[in-house]
Amino acid sequence: MTYNYFASEIDKYAIKVTQSNFPNTIQLGDVKSINSDSLLEWCGKLKSKKIDLLVGGSPCQDVSFAGKGKGLIHGERSNLFFEYVRLLNKLKPKYFLLENVRMKQEYQDIISSELGVKPYVYNSADVSAQNRLRWYWTNIPQDELVRQENIVLQDILEDDGIANDLMTNKDGKSHCITARYNGAVWWNSIQRKQRTMVQVATADTIKGYDIIKRIYSPMGKSPTLTTMQGGHREPKVAIGRIVNRRLDENGVRKDNQLELPFTTKLEIRQDDKSNCITTVQKDNVVTDGMKWRKLTPLECERLQGLPDGYTSEVSNSQRYKMLGNGFNVPTIKHIFKNLPLHDGFTTLSLFDGYSGCQQALHETIQDRSSSTTKEWKDLYNNNEGMV
Repeated sequence: MTYNYFASEIDKYAIKVTQSNFPNTIQLGDVKSINSDSLLEWCGKLKSKKIDLLVGGSPCQDVSFAGKGKGLIHGERSNLFFEYVRLLNKLKPKYFLLENVRMKQEYQDIISSELGVKPYVYNSADVSAQNRLRWYWTNIPQDELVRQENIVLQDILEDDGIANDLMTNKDGKSHCITARYNGAVWWNSIQRKQRTMVQVATADTIKGYDIIKRIYSPMGKSPTLTTMQGGHREPKVAIGRIVNRRLDENGVRKDNQLELPFTTKLEIRQDDKSNCITTVQKDNVVTDGMKWRKLTPLECERLQGLPDGYTSEVSNSQRYKMLGNGFNVPTIKHIFKNLPLHDGFTTLSLFDGYSGCQQALHETIQDRSSSTTKEWKDLYNNNEGMV
């Protein structure tokens, strides 16, 4: 089955990744510059004659609890939501999908009013190793998202990684990766339950730590010792025990003074002698305990359900950024489960990023056997009562 895919994206790195994986993607540039009449005229020359599906994940900074909180009316970035509404009204696609983050009820109600549907709330933890709660407004018929096999963070790690429960939720899932993941710091990740990092497995014979190299795995697999070529893939080291201590104004330990608040510190043991206390900001301290590193870009790809190396055309910093912003592919595949497809199906994806929507669409088409092709065509042509 063939399909047409229009993408609106302005990030040159994301566009490079998309075109590397899907060279037939038609890039339209800035969403604000899309002329709906010209696009419909273009579609008239295609087999579908129209846009079948409009997809978008408008920037969330102004509506998210973690963002600026300006709202949909005055927030400059989230005004892009109304660009989605503009094209939805002009193009009149048969189906639409809009994704966004948890937000105040008043903002959610505005979106629901504009789109005419209430959102489905899905957590990607049900179909991947990542805890990623998102709101999806769609008129595609939906089934309940049933938790599949219990994929946990440990399952997607490279050879030297260990998923420590300090960095995962109670189900062993990664915390949600975001566009700022590249700035992960181990102590902040533990305290705030965000930007999951992993414990580095080390062989007993290795003494000390070289910050420009990875560590040999003790699991009997191939060595993972590599030299860094710039960027920030090097393990972030924090070796020791994380403890809560009562400290006075001079930083002296006073556990018996119960009126003092607990302070999170890294306790270091040296030569099996007495412990000393150091501030957690020193993330390159070496001792006999745990070593932490960031998730690699490949591991982040796996958390988003992408093929290994999908984003490898760009630098690691750009990979982290786009992976944190993008769709979780298994979740979008679930949403597409009841999407009627036909030869020449045409999609317009706004704020397309690395084209996770297209990857989900591609896999959905592959998953549907030829024996169901006629069934889906009939469903497409006779489903007015479904939505």
